[in-house]
Amino acid sequence: MNNISTDDPFVLDYHESELRIAAEFLTNWLPFLTRDLCQTCTRKLHNRVRSLDPGSNESEVVKSEDGSSCPTQSCVREEVHENHDEHSDCDTNSLGSWKEGGNGWSEPRVSSSGATSGVTIGDTSSVRMSWADMAQEDDELEAEEEEELSKQYVGDESSVIKSRREAQKTELSREKREYIRFMNVQRNKDFICLERVNGKLVNILDGLELHTGVFSAAEQKRIVNYVYELQEKGRNGEFSERTYSAPQKWMRGKGRVTIQFGCCYNYAADKNGNPPGILRNECVDPIPHLFKVIIRRLVGWHVLPPSCVPDSCIVNIYEEGDCIPPHIDNHDFVRPFCTVSFLSECNILFGSNLKIVGAGEFSGAAEIPLPVGSVLVLNGNGAHVAKHCVPAVPTKRISITFRKMDKAKIPFGFVPEPDLQGLKPLQYNLDDSKNTNPIKPASPTMNRSQITKQVDSEKQRSYGGRGQRLEPRYSGRNQSQPWNRRRVGLSSGT
Repeated sequence: MNNISTDDPFVLDYHESELRIAAEFLTNWLPFLTRDLCQTCTRKLHNRVRSLDPGSNESEVVKSEDGSSCPTQSCVREEVHENHDEHSDCDTNSLGSWKEGGNGWSEPRVSSSGATSGVTIGDTSSVRMSWADMAQEDDELEAEEEEELSKQYVGDESSVIKSRREAQKTELSREKREYIRFMNVQRNKDFICLERVNGKLVNILDGLELHTGVFSAAEQKRIVNYVYELQEKGRNGEFSERTYSAPQKWMRGKGRVTIQFGCCYNYAADKNGNPPGILRNECVDPIPHLFKVIIRRLVGWHVLPPSCVPDSCIVNIYEEGDCIPPHIDNHDFVRPFCTVSFLSECNILFGSNLKIVGAGEFSGAAEIPLPVGSVLVLNGNGAHVAKHCVPAVPTKRISITFRKMDKAKIPFGFVPEPDLQGLKPLQYNLDDSKNTNPIKPASPTMNRSQITKQVDSEKQRSYGGRGQRLEPRYSGRNQSQPWNRRRVGLSSGT
């Protein structure tokens, strides 16, 4: 592959600025595009992408060896058998590929069966690569990408220098990249599920929002690694007494690890007679800096309103089989609040009358998948009327829930975080963004009469297991019945 000529018919109709943006975009996708390729093809593809930039210096473009060819078999990954982890040499040598970070955490592969070992956020193919990978909002989240860029083309220092120079030349301004990322966040606010509540038909999902594309794959990786660092600190007793909790598992789904910051929340009445809610006399550690960066992102990118800036959060670390039973979040926390999902996709169930059908198994009116890196905002009926639960997860998962405490319930001695005061959303027009594009809808759009009939005729029915979206080996006992899926209407437009 030689450089694309300036008179190539494919690019003649494009302006130089468009070609430059295309080169920048494809450069950020190179780790994915070259993952299964040999080094020769990797360099050829890199050469072709770089040639799109009208301002690139041809002499600095990474060149392939003259007459070199790629044996067909060297660029085709061998078929991976079930329950066997993938380890590709090409993956470790491709542009921008992830290796062990400076914090000592490694990133093993996810096998075809979903089995994991150690700390993982899954293969890059399972974490959605998007425009969100083009930039980092804060310098704290840019550090890891800088480290990974320095590891391009292992063993070829000259290529590292050249590719770094080329990346700098095509770099968009930070404001422009943030604008592109912001405009490509997909926001679904049109969840519909009608149930009879106190004799009236109510859309129990009113007020729910699902935002995807808020965090890039690199940001997710750093956040997950940081959570595991926090877990290790908790094991070593480096936190206040009530910050870290790791109860012993006394039955399937019970005993997940939790880490609380900002306030200590009591899930049930304790031995001292304290009711469920915020314990005002207990102290926990303040919100870590990286989590405050996340909060600034959520407010700045119009996910949470500036009137409800979180001042507390709780980290849930799920092992396989862990679950959260049906509940409505305590009203010691104001609405809206949100939860961010990491490591693996799972389903969350909503309903005015959720039922427990077994250990970690629940039935309900509406089931919504939570993609990796997504942010689910709970408000309105979705937070006040409907209960929600998380069925037993089929693989490791991490969630971080951010909430604002009611002023009357704030712990004694609590000190507000100075750098979380006065946060404002970015001054961008949401009408131009992907406001109404649903991500992985649970069912096709349904009109009100269809949903009403479905609710009335099938109100007494329940399904035999949770929805399956992650692992084929769970399909037998976890596939939801079709009626359950049809009861959630997701509008694809206004």
